[in-house]
Amino acid sequence: MMKKQTCCMLNALLSISLLFALTFVSGCMGSGNRNDGSGETVKGNISISGAFALYPLTVRWAEEFHKKYPDIRIDISAGGAGKGMADALSEMVDLGMFSRGLNQAEIDQGAWWIAVTKDAVLPTVNAKNPFLEQLKKTGVSKTIFQKVFISHSIKTWNQLPGISGQDEVIHVYTRSDACGAAQMWGEFLGKNQESLEGIGVFGDPGMADAVKNDPHGTGYNNMIYVFDISSRKKYNGLEVIPVDINENGKIDPDEDFYDSLDEMMKAIKDGKYPAPPARDLFFVAHGKPTKQAVLLFLRWILTDGQQYVNEAGYVQLSDDKIRGALEKLPIE
Repeated sequence: MMKKQTCCMLNALLSISLLFALTFVSGCMGSGNRNDGSGETVKGNISISGAFALYPLTVRWAEEFHKKYPDIRIDISAGGAGKGMADALSEMVDLGMFSRGLNQAEIDQGAWWIAVTKDAVLPTVNAKNPFLEQLKKTGVSKTIFQKVFISHSIKTWNQLPGISGQDEVIHVYTRSDACGAAQMWGEFLGKNQESLEGIGVFGDPGMADAVKNDPHGTGYNNMIYVFDISSRKKYNGLEVIPVDINENGKIDPDEDFYDSLDEMMKAIKDGKYPAPPARDLFFVAHGKPTKQAVLLFLRWILTDGQQYVNEAGYVQLSDDKIRGALEKLPIE
């Protein structure tokens, strides 16, 4: 059984960390609607940290929100769901980006949460994997993924059912940071993040790069780090291992939805892709937020901001969930 370890050289890890710790800052210049509906100008700062999964959409929301409320400054940094929760509970930030369901310990510490969108974690493989074409036909079932990521009883690619060829060791990658992606992948396999075996890498970008650079590598990524939102196709060097959901040893037509981002989004929305690893994404805080700028931002996200969700490569929540989220906010 492989032990968890850091696979990337120190310099590479530092580069990834620095790149995604950079703060997105909305400037204070420009013009727009500064009014919250009461006739008063809304000013203030909002600080946000946390899940890589929600980071790209939050940046997009902040950009669009700033056009309407230019006197509100929003600082955003990515660092994993665990950091988002810790920062929110310690009140180092106004909001934490969070990518898994809350546990009772977090709730007992005063965590407040609100669902804002949905995405999924996908099993990934290098585009030059010599067994790729076979994998696309057979897929891999949950039972077999358990033997790759949990028990590590399957160690080579040709040990996978329906796969033939030379003995090539499977290089399994997992997340070294506390994160929703690993927790959701672990829950899909009947366990949790701590049960996942493999070479530890930091963050979604680190995971994607590790698999892209290793023809025999496999891992898992949040959907937005697998598909390019401009082309709606998978990033060069990265492929998805189809999940054999009904475990019949092949990918049936209704299990085949990995060619484009839009197909994948529809499969999540329609419930064809299992949950977990599909899941809601949240903002969390220490107690119900009271800051006017924060409440205005959250309400805007759940109303006007929903128009940017699909475009940004995420899945909109149902109308019922949106209404439920809005009910958690104070009445205007």
